[in-house]
Amino acid sequence: MTVQTKKLSKEISGFFWREGYTLATAESCTAGNVAATITAIPGSSHFYKGGVVAYADETKKRLLNVSSEVLEQFGAVSEETVKEMVKGAMEAIGTDFAVATSGIAGPTGGVPGKPVGTIWIAVANREEVLTVKLEEDNGREQNVNNATVKALQLLLELCEKQENKQ
Repeated sequence: MTVQTKKLSKEISGFFWREGYTLATAESCTAGNVAATITAIPGSSHFYKGGVVAYADETKKRLLNVSSEVLEQFGAVSEETVKEMVKGAMEAIGTDFAVATSGIAGPTGGVPGKPVGTIWIAVANREEVLTVKLEEDNGREQNVNNATVKALQLLLELCEKQENKQ
């Protein structure tokens, strides 16, 4: 865990403790790294309810309710897919918020239009979904780390939006 991810995780943990919300994750290319970072902070069991590492499309469909049509039309690495993953995680695990990632961490797997380093991230609560696309290949380990940091930053952004509504 880096200093940056530890700081982000502590801020996220503080929000969930204060507000009483719950959180789930649905990860493909980050393979549980977002969940591991969040749960590295003591007390995360108070709000973090669980996650799904859905590498295979079949797992995305079966456990996260990602539609076959979305996967066929847009592919696993798409904004449409992570939106369905994040909503599916909230529904399957029964939480107020969720984070989802899907991408091509590398070193292989890139295709024209979706090169290695293409990663989609979504965060959601019951009212809103935010997404971001990463498009830089810095090697597999750094791609996963960058996606984890960006997922935590985006989640914190949604938490702050929620807090400002109240």
